[in-house]
Amino acid sequence: MELTDTRADGLGTSAARKARLRMRPSPGPHNALWYWPQLTGGYLRVVRNAVLIQVARYVPFIPLKNAIYRALGAHVGHHASIALMVMLDIFFPQDVTIGDNCVIGYNSTILCHEFTRGEWRRGPVIIGREVTVGANCTILPGVVIGDRATISAMSLVNRDVPPGAFVGGVPIRRIETSGGM
Repeated sequence: MELTDTRADGLGTSAARKARLRMRPSPGPHNALWYWPQLTGGYLRVVRNAVLIQVARYVPFIPLKNAIYRALGAHVGHHASIALMVMLDIFFPQDVTIGDNCVIGYNSTILCHEFTRGEWRRGPVIIGREVTVGANCTILPGVVIGDRATISAMSLVNRDVPPGAFVGGVPIRRIETSGGM
């Protein structure tokens, strides 16, 4: 996926992210999360995903960790390093793509769904090649992070990040560097 819409600061707009989301109203009178079993493929599938993702969060061996994520349907590139305690979406791990030679920092969360009172949303997360995501970041559904981008620690990635950009904050904004990295 390409970055299709950018703001003046070169970051993607939330409209571009939202365009990638499939949005549906809550199927009943309660908030949409009450209906997660029928929206996500059932109890057994989600329990299996949750157990395997919890195991992968603690596994110190990167090749084994990546194999577990691939078995769940996530697209994990060669030599990608997913740190301890990273949380992939338990409902839709197959919607996560992590490119070759990426580093996903400690305790980061990659979400491919959002539940609200009146609707639920689902969208892919695509992380390009050679991306660095710092510790404790949250990446929202529908986000595309371009090749060689860097996300600083403790950031909320709520819109697209162009290739090579250095961003951070809550929500993210471009960070200028003097002297280069």
